[in-house]
Amino acid sequence: MGKVKLENQLKRAVADYQNLKKRFDSEKLDYVKFANAVLLDKFLSVFDDLERAQIHLKDAGLNLVVTNFKNLLDSEGVAEIKVKGLAFDPTTMDCAELSAGPKDQVVKVIVKGYTLNGKVLRPARVKVGSGASKISDKKL
Repeated sequence: MGKVKLENQLKRAVADYQNLKKRFDSEKLDYVKFANAVLLDKFLSVFDDLERAQIHLKDAGLNLVVTNFKNLLDSEGVAEIKVKGLAFDPTTMDCAELSAGPKDQVVKVIVKGYTLNGKVLRPARVKVGSGASKISDKKL
C-alpha cells in the first residue's frame, strides 16, 4: 500500500514539474516576442514622420528608406491595423474626433495603429462618424 501511494506522489510530482516547465517555456517565448515592444513603439513615430515626408517629397532615396523601414517592422512582427471605413473598435482604436459620416464608422485615420505579433502595440487615432450629415468637429 505504501509503495503505490509513493508511486502516485512521484507521478504527480513529475506531472507538476512538466507543467511548470511548459509554462516557463511559454512565458519565456512571450518575453522574447514582446521584449522589443517599447523600442519598436518609439520607432513608429520616426516611421510616421518618414511617411509624412514621403507624401510631400518625391525622392527615390526617401522611398527606399521608407520601404526598408517597413520591411524591418514587418520582419519584427509589427503590422498596421487597417481601420478606415470599419466600425469603431475601442480595443484597437482611440477616437480623437467626431465628424459627419456614418454612425460609429471610422471616417478618417489621424495616426495609424500597429500590432506586434497580434497584440496592439499602438492603437489607431481616428475620426469617427456621428451619424449626422453635418457636424462641427468636436474634439474628445
